[in-house]
Amino acid sequence: MLRGDFHMHTHFSHDCLTSPEALVQRAQDVGLTLIAVTDHNSVRGGLAAKKTASIPVIVGEEVKSTEGEITGLFLEDEVPAGLTPLETVKRIKQQGALVSIPHPFAGLGRSSMSRSAVEEILPYVDIVEAFNARTHARSINAEARAFAAERGIAVTAVSDAHTVGELGRAYTELLDFDGTPEGFKRALAGATLIERPASRFVHVASTVNKLRHRFRRTP
Repeated sequence: MLRGDFHMHTHFSHDCLTSPEALVQRAQDVGLTLIAVTDHNSVRGGLAAKKTASIPVIVGEEVKSTEGEITGLFLEDEVPAGLTPLETVKRIKQQGALVSIPHPFAGLGRSSMSRSAVEEILPYVDIVEAFNARTHARSINAEARAFAAERGIAVTAVSDAHTVGELGRAYTELLDFDGTPEGFKRALAGATLIERPASRFVHVASTVNKLRHRFRRTP
């Protein structure tokens, strides 16, 4: 049985200061056995983490489309920000990667996609985050879970960690798979979601990280 978290960030995101090495070490320390690194508009964190990790790392990217964020999993190349949702998911699919909808319907400045925007790209959607630890309104996570269930879409529970302390709170338990995107989707069909919300102060940490990023140069 794998214990996976498929949404987390490194210092290649504008609101995180965690190095890929520290992220991987913390993930291993809290018992995660599969992770996806999904930096904002960058695959560099995932690629860097994959080089040093002793656990499998899925290279991902949380891409800012014109209608909100869309995550690509099992990427090889960066998908540019600022495209329409339809063009964004097409670029992800061109790489044979999976499309995941992060923190759907959350609003509140989180660059979340609306229900209508998700409906427009539904044929391309592989996964919906049914539990995002940084979404503190239970009703929003419940809405995401119901949306996926009604449409037969695979779901995950994720930390959306921007600090190392958030790792290990929310994750997805799934059977081992063959390492392919399609194998991953099949494994998610029988997954168990472990759902523990993050502290309400994590968004403060992200804001502080944004300010600190302005005074440092990301390697």
